[in-house]
Amino acid sequence: MGTDTAFAEGIVFLKYFRDLPDHRQPGKVVYPLDEILLLSLLAVLAGAETFVDIAHFGMKKLDFLRRFLAFRDGTPSHDHLGDVFAALDAEKFQHCFTAWVGAQTGLSADVIAIDGKTVRRTCQKKGAKDAIHMVSAFAARPRLVLGQVKVAEKSNEIVAIPRLLEMLDLEGAIVTIDAMGCQRDIAQKIIDKKADYLLALKGNQGTLRADVEMSVPGSSRTVTAPVISSTGARAIAGRSACSSLTTTAAKVWLTRAAPSSGPAAVEGNSSPRRAIPRHVDKSLGASP
Repeated sequence: MGTDTAFAEGIVFLKYFRDLPDHRQPGKVVYPLDEILLLSLLAVLAGAETFVDIAHFGMKKLDFLRRFLAFRDGTPSHDHLGDVFAALDAEKFQHCFTAWVGAQTGLSADVIAIDGKTVRRTCQKKGAKDAIHMVSAFAARPRLVLGQVKVAEKSNEIVAIPRLLEMLDLEGAIVTIDAMGCQRDIAQKIIDKKADYLLALKGNQGTLRADVEMSVPGSSRTVTAPVISSTGARAIAGRSACSSLTTTAAKVWLTRAAPSSGPAAVEGNSSPRRAIPRHVDKSLGASP
């Protein structure tokens, strides 16, 4: 990447954080927030994983950093970096960062998987510290996490998913969520963001699942993984290599359990799953 291109990219990055509030007293600020953010971005891109790494990068690459901004007083120590980031509004920072990432990747017509996971080794024994649960938005094609929301426990994913969706520019994308996210408000939020949904069904939606099984041709015993879709678009993300996927138009009476626009298609997977490369097949549309 040339110097001019790198400079332009750095300036674009900072534009997305222009509205991020800095609560430090203006007269006591030694290191401007834009310098700290740019330093952190470039250091992380160079492999930094901790504040110590970022501070070390700043000391070694000060001349390089001054190609972008003044850095009149040099770069901050790792303790100062930690204090500044700890004082930032985490949710507003997440909004800024997610908007920047989305602009770089281009989400249009991509598959975005929403899923909640427990972070490994974050739980301390005897209840000293509960495990950390995160709900993440993962863009399948660039294999990039676009945003995350921390929840108190796994059962709170239903509350966290709309907050995460609100952060993302979803227009033109297909959003996939497991059975926990099969909620009317979540489906409507995706439609409002001008995206399409693909939602799994399990026993937590007993009545809706029964209706879906009735709408899929054949015996309900063969439909092991039904989903509802807003467009009938078929999204396969490393699931089944040779599945028999049945698609049918959604019944009019199914809309009572779905958003106002209603699902356009119902799909059922009737064969065992097997890992395959990730891809998206839009050729399978809703039946007329």
